[in-house]
Amino acid sequence: MYTTTDERGILNNYANEPKVYYAAYPSVEQQRRYTIQAGVAAFLVTALIVVAFVVS
Repeated sequence: MYTTTDERGILNNYANEPKVYYAAYPSVEQQRRYTIQAGVAAFLVTALIVVAFVVS
């Protein structure tokens, strides 16, 4: 942990920063799963909007 002290003797603690890394591009299988998740999410949002209009 990184600690500093000011002129009045008050301590300031700083957390350790994580190492920076580059994200890996998603594989083809992950891209397919993202597409399926987007389709399901779009269907659910559309269904909720339709239900809201029918109820009102």
